[in-house]
Amino acid sequence: MNLRQFDLNLLIIFDALITECHVSRAADKVFLSQSAMSHALNRLRQQLGDPILVRTEQGLQPTARALLMAPKVRSALQLLQQSITPSDEFDAAQSDRTFTIASTDYFEAVIFPELLSYLLTLAPNIKVEIEMIAEDACQSRLANGDVDLVMGMDAEQPLPSHLISEHWLQESQVCLVATNHPSAKTSLSLTQYLKLSHVVFWDVSQVSANSVDTWLDQQGLSRQHMARTVNYMAAARIVEKTNAVMTLPLHMAQLFQRMLDVRIVKPPKGIPAINMTMVHHPLYTQDPAVNWLSKHIQDFSQSIDW
Repeated sequence: MNLRQFDLNLLIIFDALITECHVSRAADKVFLSQSAMSHALNRLRQQLGDPILVRTEQGLQPTARALLMAPKVRSALQLLQQSITPSDEFDAAQSDRTFTIASTDYFEAVIFPELLSYLLTLAPNIKVEIEMIAEDACQSRLANGDVDLVMGMDAEQPLPSHLISEHWLQESQVCLVATNHPSAKTSLSLTQYLKLSHVVFWDVSQVSANSVDTWLDQQGLSRQHMARTVNYMAAARIVEKTNAVMTLPLHMAQLFQRMLDVRIVKPPKGIPAINMTMVHHPLYTQDPAVNWLSKHIQDFSQSIDW
């Protein structure tokens, strides 16, 4: 028989009849009247060309064909039920899921190492892959599920309106110079700041101006760009080897101060803070695994003792 010619609703009736071997009890099980169940049994017999249930001294008994079909039908119904029932929980302790996060340098260097250690205490078998935010990270890769979250983008970055963008972290910005810089003391005035050469960090995802340049432009000012990089570490190493200055989030600067021959300098008054976001796709708002990951990233980030 062609499946398209068969009323699939009758499979639920079939399972109830074979389980109960009693028309009234089967009717109660699927919330039908006894007459409706009798009618459904007749339709089953017609469509399958088999009596399905036969009256014997022990009451109704399944035919050989019905007994052969029963476990397969029950398995198919259970699979369908699982498919249409949303899972409310993510079993972190047992999961071996691989998560993919497209992130900024800041997230990868400052947050991710300790975050991963924390996540593994909850889900020891998961894997987390970090990739650079590419131009399509917020378009096709999020929509396809190739990327689960985009972390660390500046809130000023324009995004497609259908994406879900949540506030993640706010970071003040500071300046970084070589330890032996000849003119930068412990702080910079705006005049001093503009006289220096600047190494500018430029995330490949950015389609708008750097927040500092936007802030300066609003005042009719601009700074001298000596170099532009897409990697904070590269920028910091340039600063270490030259008399240039870079402006970056405080905790990224503190990381470099421990690693390189550089020091933190207080920036000019008014340098804007960076508001960073977590971005995900509305197609996956019901994915318990993605919800688990985003929740624990937010919880971990808010609990950091800076």
